[in-house]
Amino acid sequence: MNNKIPLSMGWFCPTLGDTSAFGDPSQDIPRSLEHFERVAIAAENAGFDYMLIPVSAICWDAWMVAAFLASRTKHLKMLAALKPGYIHPVAQAKMIATFDQMSQGRIYLNLIAGVSDKDAVAEGQFAEKEQRYDQLLEEVELMKRLWTEQDVEHNGKYFQVNGPKIIPSTFQQPHPPFFLGGGSEQAAEISAKHSSVHLFWGDYPERIAGQIIEMRARAAKYGREDELQFAMRLQIICRENEDDAWAAADTLIAGAENSALAAAVQMAAKSNSVASQRAAELSKTVGRKMTPHLWTGITEVRPGAGVAVVGNPQQVAAQLMEFVEAGCTGFCLSGYPHHEEAERFGRLVMPLLCP
Repeated sequence: MNNKIPLSMGWFCPTLGDTSAFGDPSQDIPRSLEHFERVAIAAENAGFDYMLIPVSAICWDAWMVAAFLASRTKHLKMLAALKPGYIHPVAQAKMIATFDQMSQGRIYLNLIAGVSDKDAVAEGQFAEKEQRYDQLLEEVELMKRLWTEQDVEHNGKYFQVNGPKIIPSTFQQPHPPFFLGGGSEQAAEISAKHSSVHLFWGDYPERIAGQIIEMRARAAKYGREDELQFAMRLQIICRENEDDAWAAADTLIAGAENSALAAAVQMAAKSNSVASQRAAELSKTVGRKMTPHLWTGITEVRPGAGVAVVGNPQQVAAQLMEFVEAGCTGFCLSGYPHHEEAERFGRLVMPLLCP
């Protein structure tokens, strides 16, 4: 395989917990600074460009973890979450600019509004999902102005400002890039208008190719059809031979049907998250094996992006290249346990993707 396309590669920080077997509590790896650092260093050594720091009710705070990991790595960028309504855009713009300067440009911004209604209410956000996206849009547009203009005056639906000072300026110009992953109409529109990277959850490559065409058409309305890039959010289960990879996949989910995370999967499938509904649909309609090397098993025991690429290094690389041929220029990946799978991916697969 001789791929000359420069791919942007991200890895996941398991601040919600880690394991090698969801159904065996003895295999759980507790959340800890030591483990997060271990994963980050493994990802950096493997050649990954950035680390996704997740945000949910059961995760450690994304920004505190991002600051810690930036101090423990040399080059790895941090993809940290922005959720509407938690931090005022002026304070948030200053916080991000400061992080950007102190890390010398090692921060990316992951736009999040599609949390479950239950979690939103629990955290004091009583707006409906559509309203949260509306608020997110205003926050993004206001922060972009705060980073690029002087004496900003803004009288919006959710926020009002009168010439605040944002010091320091951002290290990355004109500002750190935005990522957004979501399947709803509102998510797609915000991404088309403001994202540098739109993230897709695992699906058939031909379906992703069609969605990329649709997203480019949306971006063209804002003159951004050549600016918007696309990446896949996938799980990885790679071993030196295929039989061992499938054995690891089976072990990972064996006996986990009644776990707390599996119950969370059922709740997510019933939520108004388009991406979660699609994951549940794939699992129900096609079974665990979508293609010879795309597997939905993790979607049964873990909420979120759970479609996995399973196989030996050549098979994994070939499956990922199908998404590149569909129009993607990057991947945001996970694997269990995360430090071991990152090391294995860097050693066995990365040379095939990025020779």
